[in-house]
Amino acid sequence: MLYDKDIREPLFEFLEEYFGKIRIIEEKRIGHSRADIVMVMEQALAGIEIKSDADRYVRLKKQSKDYNKYFDYNIAVIGSRHALHIKEHVPDWWGIITVDEVDGKPDFYVYRKIQPNNKKKLNISYRFFGEKN
Repeated sequence: MLYDKDIREPLFEFLEEYFGKIRIIEEKRIGHSRADIVMVMEQALAGIEIKSDADRYVRLKKQSKDYNKYFDYNIAVIGSRHALHIKEHVPDWWGIITVDEVDGKPDFYVYRKIQPNNKKKLNISYRFFGEKN
């Protein structure tokens, strides 16, 4: 069973390989929630929520509302235990990355690619990139 602490560092490496030039901010307060990871990309911000095999969905509904307010893209990184039901808990535009343990190490798979978040209410991206939309 993989825990959050087992997933984070290997996930950062995976995200850098997959998305290219990025910066990572951990445990950032957003609204009434805390984003596990804020990924700063060239011209966008992505919120990433980790749900390891040890986690439950209890707060995810509230968290997804906060994520949807702030981020251009959102991603759920989930343990294999959640693979069958994650689509019921996050909107269709959220990306989904699954993580399994293979040879004692986390192995990542893009289950659903990210789509732009059209529900974003606050445009904070211009603070990072100097552009107002």
